Amino acid sequence: MEGNQWGRSIRAYRKLKGYTQETFANELGISVSVLGEVERGTREPDEQLLQQVAKTLNIQLEDLDLSNK
Repeated sequence: MEGNQWGRSIRAYRKLKGYTQETFANELGISVSVLGEVERGTREPDEQLLQQVAKTLNIQLEDLDLSNK
């Protein structure tokens, strides 16, 4: 999947769960700038980060995959 699609999905779920970029980045152990790059689609998240995002948001990894929707 293209990075931009992951980013849009991550941003949507982050907001749905009530996280700000700052609090979510802190939960993930990454910088706000890295999270912003992922959400904008300028940085492709690796598998480990995607797994951590899904775990933190309490969703399935497949929920982040917009190509299946």
